[in-house]
Amino acid sequence: MLETRLYIDGIFVGPERGGFFPAVNPATEEPFAQVAAGQACDIHRAVRAARRAFDSGEWSGLPAQERAAKLRRIADGIRHRLRDIAFIEVRDNGKPLLEAEWDVADAAFCFEYYADLAEQHAGRSTEVVDVGDNRFQAKICREPLGVVGAITPWNFPILMAAWKVAPALAAGCTIVLKPSELCSVSCGALAKIIHEAGLPPGVFNLVTGTGPEAGEALANHPLIDKVAFTGSVATGRKVMQAASAGIRTVSLELGGKSPFIIFDDCELAKAVEWILFGIFWNKGEVCSATSRVLVHRGIFNQLLECLRTATEAIEIGSGETPGVKLGPLVSKDQYEKVRAAVEAAKRSGARLVTGGEPPKGLNRGYFLSPTIFAEVPTGSSIWREEIFGPVVCINPFDTEEEALELANDSNYGLAAAVMSDDLDRCERVAAKLRAGVVWINCSQPTFTQLPWGGYKMSGIGRELGRAGFDAYFEIKQVTRFDHYEHWDWYSQAAKMATEA
Repeated sequence: MLETRLYIDGIFVGPERGGFFPAVNPATEEPFAQVAAGQACDIHRAVRAARRAFDSGEWSGLPAQERAAKLRRIADGIRHRLRDIAFIEVRDNGKPLLEAEWDVADAAFCFEYYADLAEQHAGRSTEVVDVGDNRFQAKICREPLGVVGAITPWNFPILMAAWKVAPALAAGCTIVLKPSELCSVSCGALAKIIHEAGLPPGVFNLVTGTGPEAGEALANHPLIDKVAFTGSVATGRKVMQAASAGIRTVSLELGGKSPFIIFDDCELAKAVEWILFGIFWNKGEVCSATSRVLVHRGIFNQLLECLRTATEAIEIGSGETPGVKLGPLVSKDQYEKVRAAVEAAKRSGARLVTGGEPPKGLNRGYFLSPTIFAEVPTGSSIWREEIFGPVVCINPFDTEEEALELANDSNYGLAAAVMSDDLDRCERVAAKLRAGVVWINCSQPTFTQLPWGGYKMSGIGRELGRAGFDAYFEIKQVTRFDHYEHWDWYSQAAKMATEA
């Protein structure tokens, strides 16, 4: 059985006072690893190490090319262990192996991408500004923000860690990573790869453990300069409250209830494919999942029947089984939450088209058949709240204006999608969708080079792209007066004082 340990100040150690807790395979309901249960005292050790490493300048003071070289070693290390890490994620999270391999490869690219940005930044870290008075010389400096506390979710364990660790390290920050207790094992593998890459002690630290024991201590720690969090809105509020007490920087990537508008001039087969990918990829455990689908009334019944047929053909099972496209939900608690949401949808008057029950023949594991509801009341919880499971709602619309009104009527604004063969209409609708990410004629593709984040309750700040790199810098202005000149505001008083 695998065992993960904490990684603090360049050393793999056990928790100071805690023990270990099991990592459970959601396909078998059996433990496959033991995870170190870090406590507040372990967070304190890790943060102090990160603080010392940052203040010493041994990482931030390295030439950008040297930091970039370390990040590329990390990328190479991930690729070298890609299949092993992917199997870990299958057993920890439940996702199909092909999806896990995609995620791990994307994590490697993330480190490589930010290595490139670190080198590019070396030439633009200082900007000279003309302020209109030649007695003054002014410049803007971009400096590493400091010590980062990163709290990451369970749905994309190593990938979400890479989204925070890679840009923070590239910028010259030091970091303490606290992954979700539901899926921590692949982050232990990442710690080993980072250790082998030869980063100075304290630059990267890993503390696994529960939210109340480790996550809360990290969010509240006075030596942290920034908290970067991905997770639920409820926990995001707590992180934001903790950050406000310390007046520290915070970025939040929270939930979503993303709409997908489909017009009647698109090809049905393509629409069905992207609806499936938009909600059943990673079992629907995706913050940007397009779980509210709005279909033009002219094709509503036909598309719904095609979608039902395709959904019922999806192969369900353990993620390690070849051909499986839908694995189990991540945990018993998550399974029960999704089942409760399905039952609430039935009570609300939504029509169950297919799914909603465990698949036949799978008597162990947290499996749920992919589920479609139609004619869903727009005030119901299934339409308005994030389910985080393989459950999609389909409603008809008549006009473009009605579709936009329904799409934007949400507390969330992470992502949205539109499908039509009329590209002018697609661009027009995309411009009016209130979301941080908009897809045209697709759903869910995510690229490291592009910013990621949402409007409204979906979060604060952006990850990925150059925006995700800039988020780990402070901006300083330095203004210098020509010392050969005189500032003659109090010249008479100054002259009298110096002559006395």
